[in-house]
Amino acid sequence: MREVAEIIREAESTEDKERLEQLLDEINTRLDQGVEVSLLLCRAAIFTKFQQYGKAMNDYSKVLEIDPDSKQATTQLDLLKTILRYTNTDIYASPNTNMDPWLE
Repeated sequence: MREVAEIIREAESTEDKERLEQLLDEINTRLDQGVEVSLLLCRAAIFTKFQQYGKAMNDYSKVLEIDPDSKQATTQLDLLKTILRYTNTDIYASPNTNMDPWLE
């Protein structure tokens, strides 16, 4: 079985969708054996590459449950919330162009 660091390094360096799906399967198998924060962060990064932001946010939230001081998870979670806020805001649907309070 490969080392976790090797899996993470490959996931960070490749943009090949098929290879990322294979790595995702490998990570899921490893996570079934036991939760590792580094694998959750890696899987969340892959989900982000696939624009599966909900799944990525779930993984970052799990990381924060395990390690509330994780700066990487906090930063990425804030980034994804910002992305979703701006992609879901339709400025032409309402004359209210200010930030709506329910998006915060």
